Amino acid sequence: MINCLIVGHGAREHAIGEALVKGGAELFAFMSSKNAGLEDLSKGRIKVHSETDFVEIIDFCKEKRIDFAIIGPEAPLCVGIVDALEKKGIPCASPPIEAAQLEGSKIFMRELLEKYRIPSNVKCKKFFSIEGVDDYINQLGIENIVIKPDGLTGGKGVMVFGDHLFSKRDIMDYCTELASKNAPFILEEKLNGEEFTLQAFIDGLQVIGTPLVQDHKRAYEGDKGPNTGGMGSYSMEDHLMPFINQKDVEEAIHDMKNVVAAVKAETGIKYKGPLYGQFMKTAKGIKLIEFNARFGDPEAMNVLPLLKTNFVDICWQMIDQKLSKNVEFEKKATVCKYLAPEGYPISPVKDALVSIDKEKMKKIGAKYYYASVYRKDGKIYTSSSRAMGILGIADSLEAAERIAEQGIGCIEGRLFHRKDVGTNSLLQKRIEHMKLLLNK
Repeated sequence: MINCLIVGHGAREHAIGEALVKGGAELFAFMSSKNAGLEDLSKGRIKVHSETDFVEIIDFCKEKRIDFAIIGPEAPLCVGIVDALEKKGIPCASPPIEAAQLEGSKIFMRELLEKYRIPSNVKCKKFFSIEGVDDYINQLGIENIVIKPDGLTGGKGVMVFGDHLFSKRDIMDYCTELASKNAPFILEEKLNGEEFTLQAFIDGLQVIGTPLVQDHKRAYEGDKGPNTGGMGSYSMEDHLMPFINQKDVEEAIHDMKNVVAAVKAETGIKYKGPLYGQFMKTAKGIKLIEFNARFGDPEAMNVLPLLKTNFVDICWQMIDQKLSKNVEFEKKATVCKYLAPEGYPISPVKDALVSIDKEKMKKIGAKYYYASVYRKDGKIYTSSSRAMGILGIADSLEAAERIAEQGIGCIEGRLFHRKDVGTNSLLQKRIEHMKLLLNK
């Protein structure tokens, strides 16, 4: 029996843990807050502690005789948890710190793409102070500005003109705020198009793509309201998107392969583990928005449950740099809808009871993944962030969306969700937007 460790505490990690158990692993979990789903999958073999405390994680691995680990969230990856574990003889199906800087440093990522002439790169410039910012704004045009702090921001630091910034003064004020904190930042060209997520398995050389997913960041229906960690996502039964064709995917995969090769050339380190590419199809072709050195959340919930190939085997193949090209997924559509506490993301209701009719959920065929909730005396309560991801899987998007909605009907509590995620009406809106851009 293989003992696998998952580090992390969210719905993404719940989905990863499920895939490992399905692959025959004995699961162990190390998390900063207790995830009830991971606790159950691990049969209570968990430790609740800081996910960046290397000493404690290594001790836990040795005590439990862990065969390999996989790291869910970005914070431990970007401070070197994989390096620390592997130095102690614990292999990881996740990238070491130098490779994880694809996510940990936007400056590193953009400069790498520029140096190695990756076509999906965008116009951008790095800054360490306010000097030169005004000139670059004038060069790009204020309507084309995106500001990104260099390091990890939990998805909350990126500011886009037209969404968060509405004048040159807004842009200058935010850049001044960052500079005053000695925080390096990038001014980047704003893109117009449709986003898609391409997650891949990587063994240092080979890049094996998974079904495309589209996420919905805005809190409210119709893509309104503040940005969130993601309110839901969907994937299609053909693993593409109606506005993203196979050629687009091949372009994105080609760039991911070149980036993996560039990381090796630049750092001497091979990238191994999942890699998340957030791309956008524009009138000027496929462009890269960001890389994450891990699975996405919620996108992991769309992809991992479709795996026909044993996930434990895939993890070993990434570690051993012997990834098989024959990774198979079910030809199914998926819709994941996040339930969040009332008031999220501004002032979420905390400590509210959540009731789940698990038997009814099972009959419907929906799946659920715990995120920021906690279990006390056998009952589930809300925390301050997204509570649960509800997943529908079916032969068509329409049927998968219906299952997800019916699954949400099995849950009671002070929660809300975006009913439009995965609907034909919202999908058609995306299709028409893309048609308009490409026909200009």
